[in-house]
Amino acid sequence: MGIVADIQLAVHQQIKALYQTDFPAGSVLVNETKPEFEGDYTVVLFALVKPLKKSPEGLGQELGTQLVKAHPELFTAFNVIKGFLNLSISEAYWLQFLDNNAGKADYGYHPSNGQKLMVEYSSPNTNKPLHLGHLRNNFLGWSIAEIAKATGFDVVKTCIVNDRGVHICKSMLAWERFGNGATPESTGIKGDHFVGDYYVKFENLLKEQAAPILDKLLSGDTSDVDAGELPKLTAILSKLPELSGDKKKEAEDEVKEIARNSTEAMRAVRQMLIKWEQGDLAVMSLWEKMNSWVYAGFNETYQRIGSDFDKTYYESNTYLLGKDLVESGLEKGVFYAKEDGSVWIDLTADGLDEKIVRRKDGTSVYITQDIGLAVQKQEEYQCDQSIYVVGDEQNYHFKVLKLIAQKLQLPAADGIYHLSYGMVELPTGKMKSREGTVVDADDLINEMVKISAAKTEELGKVKDFNEAELAELYDTLGLGALKFFLLRVDPKKKMLFNPEESIEFQGFTGPFIQYTHARIKSILRKEAANFETGSANSGGLFPLEKAVITLAEQFPAIIAQAGVEHNPSVIAGYIFKVAQSFNSFYTEHSVMNAESAEKKQLRLKLAAITSRIIATGMKLLGIRVPERM
Repeated sequence: MGIVADIQLAVHQQIKALYQTDFPAGSVLVNETKPEFEGDYTVVLFALVKPLKKSPEGLGQELGTQLVKAHPELFTAFNVIKGFLNLSISEAYWLQFLDNNAGKADYGYHPSNGQKLMVEYSSPNTNKPLHLGHLRNNFLGWSIAEIAKATGFDVVKTCIVNDRGVHICKSMLAWERFGNGATPESTGIKGDHFVGDYYVKFENLLKEQAAPILDKLLSGDTSDVDAGELPKLTAILSKLPELSGDKKKEAEDEVKEIARNSTEAMRAVRQMLIKWEQGDLAVMSLWEKMNSWVYAGFNETYQRIGSDFDKTYYESNTYLLGKDLVESGLEKGVFYAKEDGSVWIDLTADGLDEKIVRRKDGTSVYITQDIGLAVQKQEEYQCDQSIYVVGDEQNYHFKVLKLIAQKLQLPAADGIYHLSYGMVELPTGKMKSREGTVVDADDLINEMVKISAAKTEELGKVKDFNEAELAELYDTLGLGALKFFLLRVDPKKKMLFNPEESIEFQGFTGPFIQYTHARIKSILRKEAANFETGSANSGGLFPLEKAVITLAEQFPAIIAQAGVEHNPSVIAGYIFKVAQSFNSFYTEHSVMNAESAEKKQLRLKLAAITSRIIATGMKLLGIRVPERM
């Protein structure tokens, strides 16, 4: 147990002894004492006042007196301010904590809880390389999985690859027309970038073909438009002169999309997709070849950033899943059929709307496929929880997914959790892949490594490193800066990524924490021969020593909090505070020239547990820490 749990248990025991009332220990609210008041931890009394029929002041005095008397090993003093009981923790408690944990390799980790958890992340499309948004997704997914392991879960990491559909057919068509047999090998271009280049070529062709059609549509000539689109187009064009502002822009965008869909290029893409669905040998062969190029590129990037998966699913194998569930849902009355043969679910009573689950032609929609895949994953792994790491533009989709799964009474439907995260933006604005202006993950990582090299050389502290060691250090710092910057923000928030800011050696950055770790490891190397594992007897803790210990004690609770919230930023913020606290302590107090041998041992233990927490915390974020800098 940690200090908060120890306080809760002590309060529970003394309430029972004093008032013969069995108030649950877990219901006792305990916070850190505010800096302006005396004490270490505060028991909030308001929830106890009514059931115990006591005034806050009277209850605080009675309970505080009893706690200090019954638990002298834990409490040394107390004071009461209104409804808050401030408790001073015994120095012996902190020293015992340090003795017990300074040398523990697994400090912070929790025992197995017997539950299994799945994290699905990355989910790339096979028509382009991974980009900055994918990096946030990968870093979040990997870190959440590792944090779940640290809190006792058996974890399965999965990825669903969107390897079929219009998007990949666009790249395929462009390669057929403009590729002249080129390959990644013949051009020296990484496979995913190679295929992505043809996606951009297709979009350029599409723009060229769509422009004259759009002009004709706006002048009233609809001869290029398919009959099925005409009613919609006619309705939009008739309203367009009356619209203004956002409504007008929306209508114009719809007309542009109709123009795009009316091009020869898009007709050819749709025909290619039909051939793919029919199993046309030539189309399937090209599809397999181009996807293989992309996978080789993805794997190289995944290896570079440390992402890994226990199981990869492919949409080409899963897009037909869920059809049986539609029939089951109709039988149960969860779904209903319309006159045209399409099948729907009515979610208006749940605050949503009606949602189609099967088209009138019998084909399934994305939500049906996702439910079918959820069933397959559950059959394969029997997970208690299933976390989907997907951007916040899919919030509605996952609300519907969970509701349908619950209404169909599918196993573990209640365990579905959408980890919704905000998009990453750049100082220049949002990223767009159609225009080819997206920030590629590979390019960004290389740039980060270059910046880390320049910044490190400015400090001039790496002259004794050989070339291989420098390359490893720059990679560690560059990737660490990138990961930390993307993970230090609450996942739910949108964020602005600034490469230069992320790699500073001062402030709330990865390199600051990495440098602190290297600094501590240098101390421990120099004093390795003098480090004893016996009891830490300090002769009185200085405030900055105590600050390091009290913060270190919170590590298991911080990991647990990050696990419950599925939020790596909790750990990022905490290890930054740990690094700050140690640096403040080390600025004022020498380790090597401590006032006494006892103080030296105490401070070496402070250094040991701090370096362990930083290394473990950063590892849970997927970040390496250097032993020296």
